[in-house]
Amino acid sequence: MTTPRVLVFSSLFPHAGAPGAGLFVRERMFRVAQRLPLSVVSPQPWFPGQGLLRRRRPHFRPAAARRETQHGIAVRLPRFFSIPGLAKSWDGLFMALGCYPLLRRLRRQGQFNVIDAHFAYPDGYAATLLGRWLNVPVSVTLRGTEPRHAASPALRRRLVATFARADRIIAVSDSLRRLALQLGADPGRTEVVGNGVDPALFAPRERQAARRALGIAPDAPVLVGVGGLVERKGFHRVIELLPALRQRHPGLVYLIVGSGGPEGDMSAALRAQASELGLADAVRFLGALAPEALSEPLSAADVFVLATRNEGWANVLLEAMACGLPVVTTDVGGNAEVVCRPDLGRIVPFGDAAALQQAIEQALAAHWDRAAIRRYAQENAWDGRVERLVGLFQSLVAGRSAPIAAGQTP
Repeated sequence: MTTPRVLVFSSLFPHAGAPGAGLFVRERMFRVAQRLPLSVVSPQPWFPGQGLLRRRRPHFRPAAARRETQHGIAVRLPRFFSIPGLAKSWDGLFMALGCYPLLRRLRRQGQFNVIDAHFAYPDGYAATLLGRWLNVPVSVTLRGTEPRHAASPALRRRLVATFARADRIIAVSDSLRRLALQLGADPGRTEVVGNGVDPALFAPRERQAARRALGIAPDAPVLVGVGGLVERKGFHRVIELLPALRQRHPGLVYLIVGSGGPEGDMSAALRAQASELGLADAVRFLGALAPEALSEPLSAADVFVLATRNEGWANVLLEAMACGLPVVTTDVGGNAEVVCRPDLGRIVPFGDAAALQQAIEQALAAHWDRAAIRRYAQENAWDGRVERLVGLFQSLVAGRSAPIAAGQTP
């Protein structure tokens, strides 16, 4: 059997200029790299003069070297033409054209025989074009941006073309799989492979020791949230509830783990919001933490809260559960597929502040079987996910799972 040599194709991938970008892509695929030869191509958007914009917006398209080596794996970062905010329907084609010379050279060198793209647009769209041009099969993983793109008529057409050309569509949640089917994806080439968790890395620490390390009172009610400090993640939606929550739960503390990133940086606005509400002592900003350090704030907390507007499959929910934490989150993306039972947490409608407040109050008052929550997380460890992905790549290089639809144009 021919060994799959996987080329991961994702514009969102960690590099020296943006170490926190796309960690969930790397986490998943570098585990596959323990089983199969793997390299990474991470296309970087570029246009003349964008360095000037970066002076005013430090997080805007961080500068990237053309090549890095991460954990012994080659990561190449070619540029493609992209004007910020304009002509987004052309990004997929420009990405494919910008990356074609590199991929053609790598293909001739035998560096890969299957492309694994992450996000349907523009990455998946570009990858399926490159797959056709270079005669290699392509898998496209849907990760949560697809519902927003489907709402745009121009980008919706790009999604339809991507789904028609892809040899296999991998959705990290069933909600994303259903969207792909609505847009014409072949059910026989579409499957769900969720993200996993590392139970050895994310494990409960001694509760009071974790609280002492963070300067938190032994009996204080504690909420925690982890993610980029951007509007989508909804930290501001939790902060606005804290005055009422503290009336019912005096001394309540809210730990926020994260920093700004490619989507923006709300840290100043969140600090100002907390100050205006008289919560400077209640809201603790811990900054971005390495994965191996996250178990401390998770172990110190009573409830994990993520009032997010959009998600594909939020790894952090399983990471919190692996530390024994119940989860309160919004009914978007795959969240309800992760928090799938009432003994794991609460799911509330997005935008319903009263329901969110009630769910947090209930979660703080409930007696949770934290060992059972951790066992559920352990059942969703990475090993099973990686085994499925390896089998998928093997089937793709053995022969395309289904013929690509004819008549598709960029």
